[in-house]
Amino acid sequence: MLGRSRSFNRLVAEAGVPPITLHGTRHTWATLALLEGIPAKVVAEILGHSSTQITLDVYSHVDPGMQADATSRVASLFQAKR
Repeated sequence: MLGRSRSFNRLVAEAGVPPITLHGTRHTWATLALLEGIPAKVVAEILGHSSTQITLDVYSHVDPGMQADATSRVASLFQAKR
């Protein structure tokens, strides 16, 4: 495992991107997937979580705008279409 971490750290440095751990890329991926609207069930399965609840507990805080967007989207379903 240590060899993979060294290789990864070298690649990060060569790419000129901000430092991140290999595990940090997992969190980044999950966060971006949820922000893009990929269902939590799908994200949980890809990450190997035993339940969607684990995924939501860890990642649902990432974007405060998600709650506002959710309430707005559901509210729009109740508006009369003209």
